[in-house]
Amino acid sequence: MSLDPALRSRIDTLLADNRIVLFMKGQPQAPQCGFSAKAVGALNSLGIDYKHVDVLADPEIRDAIKLYGDWPTIPQLYIGGELVGGSDIIEQMANSGELHGALGLPPPDRTPPQIEIGEAAIAMLRTAITDAGGDVVVRMDIDPQYRTRLHLAQPDPNAITTVVDGIRVEFDLAGARRAKGLRIDWADDARGRGLVIENPNAPPVVKSMTPAEAIARRAAGTLRIVDVRPSEERALAAIGGEVLNFDDGLEPIDALPKDTALAFLCHHGNRSAQAAEHFRQQGFREVYNIAGGIDAWADVEPGVAKY
Repeated sequence: MSLDPALRSRIDTLLADNRIVLFMKGQPQAPQCGFSAKAVGALNSLGIDYKHVDVLADPEIRDAIKLYGDWPTIPQLYIGGELVGGSDIIEQMANSGELHGALGLPPPDRTPPQIEIGEAAIAMLRTAITDAGGDVVVRMDIDPQYRTRLHLAQPDPNAITTVVDGIRVEFDLAGARRAKGLRIDWADDARGRGLVIENPNAPPVVKSMTPAEAIARRAAGTLRIVDVRPSEERALAAIGGEVLNFDDGLEPIDALPKDTALAFLCHHGNRSAQAAEHFRQQGFREVYNIAGGIDAWADVEPGVAKY
């Protein structure tokens, strides 16, 4: 199957106009497949700007880019018009520092993170390593949302390794930065039975806020409210004052300083909870969900309707 000349020209122009281009499924703020999420995570960890192309929104490009570089899968990263590869290659190059060199960035800081492991956790991990044959290490993966996966694996020469009481713990480059100050304990209490990981770098959880508290905080100028309902719902019942919304997408809100306090509002509090969690995962450090939504707000602000 040959590539249509018009599509080849489109891709040529795109690559000529943008030094770094990631063809992916979805957008960097909301990848639509795990492989695209891995590629975005690796690139974002470098703190660089790059052009992205959502192939789900452009089926012609989705098929054409596979022919263009003779690469059958998505995502695909191009630098200077040259195909780098897919998500696994992107991650490997980011972890080894090779991607930094390709982009003209200084070598990455590969200093092992300082972590703590409690005595009971040390004993449990030693037993697990022995039971696995003794030639394995503890692998800790920490994604951009600080979700942590800990498992036993074969040693990786490209990993960053911290040793605590003889226990080797390996991280990838981004995970090592997210792990500084982390503590691993063994719990057998109300938290459950197993390893418990406390990470001081993780963003705080979404908190609940009453409408009265939101009104007071906004009046004091220390809070911005985001109404996640579509315009037709807001027309049925709206609160006064300045209110952000999603009419122009998520990008304008995501571009706010990450220390901006945000409180999310919907009809009853369910959709706003999901939106609040999304922006917490994007790095906002003070995020609230307005309990009860617009119905609860109507109980404290005269003139706000219920529907």
